[in-house]
Amino acid sequence: MKTTYLTLSLSAILLLGMYSCKKEEAVGHEAGYEVTTDSAAVMADSISSVASMKVKDKKFIKTAEVNMEVRDVYNATIAIEKSAQELGGFVTKSNLHSNVVYEDTYNNSDTEAMLVKKYNSENTIQVRVPTEKLGEFLTFINTNKLFLNSRSVNAEDVTANIKYSELEAERNEKSSENIEKIKANKDKVSLDDNNVSERNLQKLNTMNMADNLKYSTVNIFIKEPELRIAEIAVTNTDSIDNKYKYNFIHDAKDGFVYGFYLIQRIIVAFINIWPIVLIAATLIYFLRKRKISNPKHSKIQEQEKQS
Repeated sequence: MKTTYLTLSLSAILLLGMYSCKKEEAVGHEAGYEVTTDSAAVMADSISSVASMKVKDKKFIKTAEVNMEVRDVYNATIAIEKSAQELGGFVTKSNLHSNVVYEDTYNNSDTEAMLVKKYNSENTIQVRVPTEKLGEFLTFINTNKLFLNSRSVNAEDVTANIKYSELEAERNEKSSENIEKIKANKDKVSLDDNNVSERNLQKLNTMNMADNLKYSTVNIFIKEPELRIAEIAVTNTDSIDNKYKYNFIHDAKDGFVYGFYLIQRIIVAFINIWPIVLIAATLIYFLRKRKISNPKHSKIQEQEKQS
Protein backbone atom coordinates (compact mmCIF):
# COMPACT_ATOMS: atom_id res chain seq x y z
CA MET A 1 0.00 0.00 0.00
CA LYS A 2 2.81 2.33 0.92
CA THR A 3 4.63 1.46 -2.30
CA THR A 4 1.56 2.22 -4.33
CA TYR A 5 1.23 5.62 -2.63
CA LEU A 6 4.83 6.50 -3.40
CA THR A 7 4.37 5.48 -7.00
CA LEU A 8 1.30 7.64 -7.37
CA SER A 9 3.05 10.59 -5.73
CA LEU A 10 6.03 10.35 -8.07
CA SER A 11 3.72 10.13 -11.08
CA ALA A 12 1.86 13.21 -9.99
CA ILE A 13 5.12 15.13 -9.53
CA LEU A 14 6.31 14.13 -13.04
CA LEU A 15 3.01 15.15 -14.59
CA LEU A 16 3.14 18.51 -12.86
CA GLY A 17 6.70 19.06 -14.10
CA MET A 18 5.78 18.22 -17.68
CA TYR A 19 2.79 20.56 -17.50
CA SER A 20 4.97 23.35 -16.16
CA CYS A 21 7.50 22.84 -18.96
CA LYS A 22 4.80 22.94 -21.63
CA LYS A 23 3.32 26.04 -20.07
CA GLU A 24 6.69 27.77 -20.08
CA GLU A 25 7.21 26.79 -23.72
CA ALA A 26 3.81 28.17 -24.60
CA VAL A 27 4.59 31.40 -22.77
CA GLY A 28 7.92 31.55 -24.61
CA HIS A 29 6.18 31.14 -27.97
CA GLU A 30 3.72 33.85 -27.07
CA ALA A 31 6.58 36.14 -26.01
CA GLY A 32 8.36 35.46 -29.28
CA TYR A 33 5.25 36.30 -31.24
CA GLU A 34 4.91 39.55 -29.35
CA VAL A 35 8.52 40.49 -30.17
CA THR A 36 7.92 39.77 -33.84
CA THR A 37 4.79 41.86 -33.75
CA ASP A 38 6.69 44.71 -32.08
CA SER A 39 9.43 44.50 -34.73
CA ALA A 40 6.86 44.68 -37.49
CA ALA A 41 5.29 47.65 -35.77
CA VAL A 42 8.64 49.40 -35.57
CA MET A 43 9.21 48.69 -39.28
CA ALA A 44 5.77 50.01 -40.12
CA ASP A 45 6.38 53.12 -38.02
CA SER A 46 9.48 53.88 -40.09
CA ILE A 47 7.24 54.52 -43.10
CA SER A 48 4.75 57.34 -43.19
CA SER A 49 1.24 56.00 -42.82
CA VAL A 50 0.25 58.24 -45.70
CA ALA A 51 2.21 55.99 -48.11
CA SER A 52 0.07 52.94 -47.35
CA MET A 53 -3.16 54.69 -46.39
CA LYS A 54 -6.37 53.19 -47.76
CA VAL A 55 -9.85 54.55 -47.07
CA LYS A 56 -13.05 52.95 -48.28
CA ASP A 57 -14.71 54.82 -51.15
CA LYS A 58 -11.77 57.25 -51.37
CA LYS A 59 -9.19 57.72 -54.12
CA PHE A 60 -5.82 59.32 -53.41
CA ILE A 61 -3.04 60.56 -55.65
CA LYS A 62 0.14 60.04 -53.64
CA THR A 63 3.44 61.84 -54.05
CA ALA A 64 6.62 61.89 -52.00
CA GLU A 65 9.79 63.96 -51.73
CA VAL A 66 12.99 62.76 -50.06
CA ASN A 67 16.13 64.81 -49.37
CA MET A 68 18.99 62.86 -47.81
CA GLU A 69 22.74 62.38 -47.64
CA VAL A 70 24.34 59.12 -48.78
CA ARG A 71 27.80 57.62 -48.70
CA ASP A 72 28.15 57.25 -52.48
CA VAL A 73 25.75 59.08 -54.80
CA TYR A 74 26.51 56.92 -57.83
CA ASN A 75 25.97 53.60 -56.04
CA ALA A 76 22.85 54.91 -54.32
CA THR A 77 21.48 56.08 -57.68
CA ILE A 78 22.01 52.64 -59.24
CA ALA A 79 20.36 50.94 -56.27
CA ILE A 80 17.33 53.28 -56.24
CA GLU A 81 16.74 52.98 -59.99
CA LYS A 82 17.08 49.20 -59.85
CA SER A 83 14.64 48.98 -56.93
CA ALA A 84 12.08 51.10 -58.80
CA GLN A 85 12.26 48.79 -61.82
CA GLU A 86 11.95 45.67 -59.68
CA LEU A 87 8.79 47.09 -58.10
CA GLY A 88 7.26 47.72 -61.51
CA GLY A 89 8.08 51.42 -61.69
CA PHE A 90 10.30 53.51 -63.90
CA VAL A 91 12.67 56.49 -63.73
CA THR A 92 11.59 59.71 -65.46
CA LYS A 93 14.60 61.87 -64.52
CA SER A 94 18.11 61.31 -63.18
CA ASN A 95 20.48 64.30 -63.15
CA LEU A 96 23.75 63.21 -61.55
CA HIS A 97 26.65 65.67 -61.50
CA SER A 98 29.78 66.46 -59.50
CA ASN A 99 30.70 69.85 -58.05
CA VAL A 100 34.48 70.33 -58.27
CA VAL A 101 35.67 72.76 -55.58
CA TYR A 102 39.42 72.37 -56.13
CA GLU A 103 41.77 70.76 -58.63
CA ASP A 104 45.49 70.86 -59.29
CA THR A 105 48.16 68.87 -61.14
CA TYR A 106 51.26 67.56 -59.39
CA ASN A 107 54.25 66.37 -61.44
CA ASN A 108 55.65 62.98 -60.43
CA SER A 109 58.36 62.70 -63.09
CA ASP A 110 59.42 64.16 -66.44
CA THR A 111 56.59 62.31 -68.17
CA GLU A 112 53.96 61.56 -65.49
CA ALA A 113 51.74 63.71 -63.31
CA MET A 114 48.73 63.33 -61.01
CA LEU A 115 45.55 65.37 -61.35
CA VAL A 116 43.87 65.75 -57.94
CA LYS A 117 40.24 66.85 -57.69
CA LYS A 118 38.20 67.56 -54.58
CA TYR A 119 34.49 67.28 -55.25
CA ASN A 120 31.11 66.09 -54.07
CA SER A 121 28.35 64.53 -56.13
CA GLU A 122 24.60 65.01 -56.06
CA ASN A 123 21.65 63.74 -58.01
CA THR A 124 18.04 64.69 -58.53
CA ILE A 125 15.89 61.66 -59.36
CA GLN A 126 12.22 61.42 -60.26
CA VAL A 127 10.67 57.97 -60.03
CA ARG A 128 7.18 56.63 -60.75
CA VAL A 129 6.28 53.53 -58.73
CA PRO A 130 3.01 51.63 -58.38
CA THR A 131 0.99 53.28 -55.63
CA GLU A 132 0.58 50.04 -53.70
CA LYS A 133 4.40 49.70 -53.65
CA LEU A 134 5.08 53.26 -52.46
CA GLY A 135 5.65 52.29 -48.83
CA GLU A 136 8.00 49.47 -49.80
CA PHE A 137 9.97 51.80 -52.08
CA LEU A 138 10.32 54.47 -49.39
CA THR A 139 11.56 51.79 -46.98
CA PHE A 140 14.26 50.79 -49.46
CA ILE A 141 15.32 54.39 -49.96
CA ASN A 142 15.63 54.75 -46.21
CA THR A 143 18.23 51.95 -46.10
CA ASN A 144 20.60 53.99 -48.30
CA LYS A 145 20.69 57.11 -46.17
CA LEU A 146 23.43 58.45 -43.93
CA PHE A 147 21.31 61.39 -42.83
CA LEU A 148 17.73 62.26 -43.70
CA ASN A 149 17.32 65.99 -44.26
CA SER A 150 13.61 65.87 -45.05
CA ARG A 151 10.86 63.59 -46.29
CA SER A 152 7.28 64.42 -47.14
CA VAL A 153 4.50 62.15 -48.34
CA ASN A 154 1.27 63.65 -49.67
CA ALA A 155 -2.05 62.01 -50.43
CA GLU A 156 -4.44 64.19 -52.40
CA ASP A 157 -8.08 63.16 -52.18
CA VAL A 158 -9.39 63.18 -55.76
CA THR A 159 -12.63 61.33 -55.15
CA ALA A 160 -14.70 64.40 -55.95
CA ASN A 161 -12.58 65.15 -59.02
CA ILE A 162 -13.23 61.66 -60.38
CA LYS A 163 -16.97 62.04 -59.82
CA TYR A 164 -16.93 65.44 -61.50
CA SER A 165 -15.04 63.97 -64.46
CA GLU A 166 -17.69 61.26 -64.82
CA LEU A 167 -20.48 63.86 -64.73
CA GLU A 168 -18.69 65.95 -67.34
CA ALA A 169 -18.35 62.89 -69.59
CA GLU A 170 -22.10 62.28 -69.28
CA ARG A 171 -22.85 65.92 -70.04
CA ASN A 172 -20.59 65.83 -73.05
CA GLU A 173 -22.33 62.71 -74.32
CA LYS A 174 -25.74 64.34 -73.97
CA SER A 175 -24.47 67.44 -75.74
CA SER A 176 -23.29 65.27 -78.59
CA GLU A 177 -26.75 63.67 -78.87
CA ASN A 178 -28.43 67.08 -78.87
CA ILE A 179 -26.10 68.38 -81.57
CA GLU A 180 -26.97 65.41 -83.75
CA LYS A 181 -30.61 66.49 -83.68
CA ILE A 182 -29.81 69.94 -85.05
CA LYS A 183 -30.11 70.49 -88.77
CA ALA A 184 -26.87 70.59 -90.67
CA ASN A 185 -25.56 74.15 -90.92
CA LYS A 186 -22.50 76.22 -90.11
CA ASP A 187 -23.43 76.53 -86.41
CA LYS A 188 -23.81 72.78 -86.07
CA VAL A 189 -20.32 72.19 -87.44
CA SER A 190 -18.88 74.71 -84.99
CA LEU A 191 -20.78 73.20 -82.05
CA ASP A 192 -19.72 69.71 -83.02
CA ASP A 193 -16.06 70.73 -83.28
CA ASN A 194 -16.13 72.38 -79.86
CA ASN A 195 -17.85 69.38 -78.35
CA VAL A 196 -15.29 66.95 -79.81
CA SER A 197 -12.44 69.14 -78.57
CA GLU A 198 -13.96 69.24 -75.09
CA ARG A 199 -14.51 65.48 -75.17
CA ASN A 200 -10.86 64.88 -76.11
CA LEU A 201 -9.68 67.16 -73.33
CA GLN A 202 -11.90 65.32 -70.88
CA LYS A 203 -10.48 61.98 -72.00
CA LEU A 204 -6.95 63.33 -71.55
CA ASN A 205 -7.72 64.48 -68.02
CA THR A 206 -9.26 61.10 -67.23
CA MET A 207 -6.19 59.28 -68.54
CA ASN A 208 -3.85 61.50 -66.50
CA MET A 209 -5.98 60.98 -63.41
CA ALA A 210 -5.91 57.20 -63.88
CA ASP A 211 -2.14 57.24 -64.42
CA ASN A 212 -1.53 59.34 -61.30
CA LEU A 213 -3.73 57.02 -59.27
CA LYS A 214 -1.85 53.95 -60.52
CA TYR A 215 1.66 55.37 -60.19
CA SER A 216 2.97 57.58 -57.40
CA THR A 217 5.62 60.20 -58.15
CA VAL A 218 8.67 60.27 -55.89
CA ASN A 219 11.21 63.11 -56.14
CA ILE A 220 14.55 62.24 -54.56
CA PHE A 221 17.54 64.48 -53.92
CA ILE A 222 20.71 62.80 -52.70
CA LYS A 223 24.17 64.20 -52.04
CA GLU A 224 27.41 63.31 -50.32
CA PRO A 225 28.03 65.01 -46.95
CA GLU A 226 31.78 65.55 -47.41
CA LEU A 227 34.24 66.21 -50.19
CA ARG A 228 35.74 63.27 -52.01
CA ILE A 229 39.15 63.10 -53.69
CA ALA A 230 39.82 61.76 -57.19
CA GLU A 231 43.39 61.01 -58.29
CA ILE A 232 43.79 60.78 -62.07
CA ALA A 233 47.08 59.85 -63.74
CA VAL A 234 47.89 62.29 -66.56
CA THR A 235 50.86 63.33 -68.70
CA ASN A 236 53.35 65.91 -67.43
CA THR A 237 52.55 68.69 -69.89
CA ASP A 238 55.24 71.02 -68.49
CA SER A 239 58.03 68.71 -69.64
CA ILE A 240 56.39 68.37 -73.04
CA ASP A 241 56.22 72.17 -73.35
CA ASN A 242 59.87 72.50 -72.37
CA LYS A 243 60.85 69.80 -74.83
CA TYR A 244 59.38 71.60 -77.81
CA LYS A 245 59.55 75.17 -76.54
CA TYR A 246 62.89 76.12 -78.26
CA ASN A 247 64.64 74.55 -81.28
CA PHE A 248 67.75 76.51 -82.35
CA ILE A 249 68.15 75.10 -85.87
CA HIS A 250 64.49 75.48 -86.67
CA ASP A 251 64.29 78.97 -85.16
CA ALA A 252 67.53 80.05 -86.96
CA LYS A 253 66.11 78.85 -90.26
CA ASP A 254 62.87 80.71 -89.59
CA GLY A 255 64.88 83.82 -88.68
CA PHE A 256 66.84 83.70 -91.94
CA VAL A 257 63.67 83.28 -93.97
CA TYR A 258 61.94 86.04 -92.03
CA GLY A 259 64.91 88.39 -92.67
CA PHE A 260 64.82 87.63 -96.39
CA TYR A 261 61.10 88.36 -96.50
CA LEU A 262 61.67 91.54 -94.46
CA ILE A 263 64.13 92.84 -97.12
CA GLN A 264 61.57 92.07 -99.79
CA ARG A 265 58.91 93.97 -97.86
CA ILE A 266 61.20 97.00 -97.49
CA ILE A 267 61.95 97.03 -101.23
CA VAL A 268 58.27 96.69 -102.04
CA ALA A 269 57.52 99.52 -99.58
CA PHE A 270 60.01 101.81 -101.38
CA ILE A 271 58.45 100.85 -104.68
CA ASN A 272 55.03 101.74 -103.36
CA ILE A 273 56.18 105.24 -102.28
CA TRP A 274 58.27 106.04 -105.39
CA PRO A 275 56.22 109.17 -106.21
CA ILE A 276 57.02 110.63 -102.79
CA VAL A 277 60.71 109.76 -103.19
CA LEU A 278 60.75 111.38 -106.65
CA ILE A 279 59.12 114.57 -105.38
CA ALA A 280 61.53 114.77 -102.43
CA ALA A 281 64.53 114.24 -104.69
CA THR A 282 63.29 116.98 -107.06
CA LEU A 283 62.84 119.45 -104.22
CA ILE A 284 66.30 118.74 -102.88
CA TYR A 285 67.81 119.21 -106.35
CA PHE A 286 66.19 122.60 -106.92
CA LEU A 287 67.09 123.84 -103.44
CA ARG A 288 70.76 123.00 -103.92
CA LYS A 289 70.76 124.57 -107.38
CA ARG A 290 69.29 127.73 -105.95
CA LYS A 291 71.98 127.98 -103.30
CA ILE A 292 74.72 127.60 -105.91
CA SER A 293 73.21 130.26 -108.17
CA ASN A 294 73.16 132.84 -105.32
CA PRO A 295 76.81 134.26 -105.11
CA LYS A 296 76.11 136.50 -102.15
CA HIS A 297 75.05 133.56 -100.18
CA SER A 298 78.15 131.68 -101.33
CA LYS A 299 80.47 134.59 -100.31
CA ILE A 300 78.95 134.72 -96.87
CA GLN A 301 79.50 131.03 -96.55
CA GLU A 302 83.21 131.42 -97.55
CA GLN A 303 83.71 134.22 -94.98
CA GLU A 304 82.14 132.10 -92.35
CA LYS A 305 84.54 129.27 -93.26
CA GLN A 306 87.64 131.57 -93.11
CA SER A 307 86.64 133.01 -89.76
